Amino acid sequence: MRPVEIKPKVYWVGGVDWDLRSFHGYLTPRGTTYNAYLVVDDKITLVDTVKHYLFDEMLSRIKAVVDPAQIDYVVVNHVEMDHSGSVPKIMEIAPRAKIITSPRGKKGLVRHYKRDWECVVVDSGEKLTTGARTLQFFHTPMVHWPDSMVTYLPEEKLLLPNDAFGQHIASAERFDDQLGWNVAHEEAAKYYANIVMPYGDQVNKALDALASLPIEMIAPSHGLIWRTFLPDLLKVYRRWASHETEKKALLVYDTMWGATKKIALALQDGLEEAGVPVTVRCLQTSHISEIMPDVLASRAVLIGTPTLNNGMLPTVGAFLTYLKGLRPKKRVGLAFGSYGWGGQGAKEVKSAMEAMGWEVPLEAINIQYTPGDGELAAAKEAAKKLAEVI
Repeated sequence: MRPVEIKPKVYWVGGVDWDLRSFHGYLTPRGTTYNAYLVVDDKITLVDTVKHYLFDEMLSRIKAVVDPAQIDYVVVNHVEMDHSGSVPKIMEIAPRAKIITSPRGKKGLVRHYKRDWECVVVDSGEKLTTGARTLQFFHTPMVHWPDSMVTYLPEEKLLLPNDAFGQHIASAERFDDQLGWNVAHEEAAKYYANIVMPYGDQVNKALDALASLPIEMIAPSHGLIWRTFLPDLLKVYRRWASHETEKKALLVYDTMWGATKKIALALQDGLEEAGVPVTVRCLQTSHISEIMPDVLASRAVLIGTPTLNNGMLPTVGAFLTYLKGLRPKKRVGLAFGSYGWGGQGAKEVKSAMEAMGWEVPLEAINIQYTPGDGELAAAKEAAKKLAEVI
């Protein structure tokens, strides 16, 4: 298990998780990496670790560079166990090591592991000299946990931001340009949409705080290391954090007997006639996490459900629960659906959109039994009105 030197005397020593297919309910068909970085100086520093079952892989890479017992510092940028999971084992192997973390990071480590490790708690902006290099720490609370911080090496213009700027992708390649912008951007967008989207305000604050730092490379704790597409990455992150969208629409629906699908297709027809690009996702075939990048990009989100037992279909309810947790802002919504007698499903969808603070300019389209030609034509015209808002 060979390390990769990403800067002089700075090595990637992480682990590649080829088999991971679900991360907290977020589908990861390309797997992921847990990235850790070894900084070799007068004082040897390990920045972050890996999920517990990849410890031996990380240790093998460290041993290819130094004797792990000689590690002086273990930086814990974030306590979540996909990154801190190997801290107990590395602290046994490196008994002289001190843990460097934020105040909330120390509390989190104590709660998780119940160990009395020696910790150096750092303030935001604080520096630590390791010899020829400096480690500078910046707190980034709620990007995406309260304990989160980033580590910056000014001599190398290298940012180690833990979960920020990450992607879930397993590969033999370590750098963005080795796989290309399209793949890196796709996975970064999916990662942001499913994990970071609720914290746009905090992301903007972190981007502002880091804007004055000269940065040539960003090495996150998941996925590829950014060295070529940094301007593109920072541009899209700023756009995502500000909830900026494209003039396009997303149609999400489920259907029982096909009536709600007919309404969805009429809405698609009307939007497209008005010149608005449309993405259509049926919840029977698209996983919730795969839809979130479409939400991230789309100005309008149209959600359709039949009524079942006086409410939404469970698939639509689950989608809305997930969506509300991610808190997308500045969206235009339209609820639609079909029903046999009660008709509450589409009304509940509309209420959920309003509760998220979305603009809902039109009444819900709610059609009993199978929609007739005139009702489908009316749905198409409603879509054209929505297109004007978009």
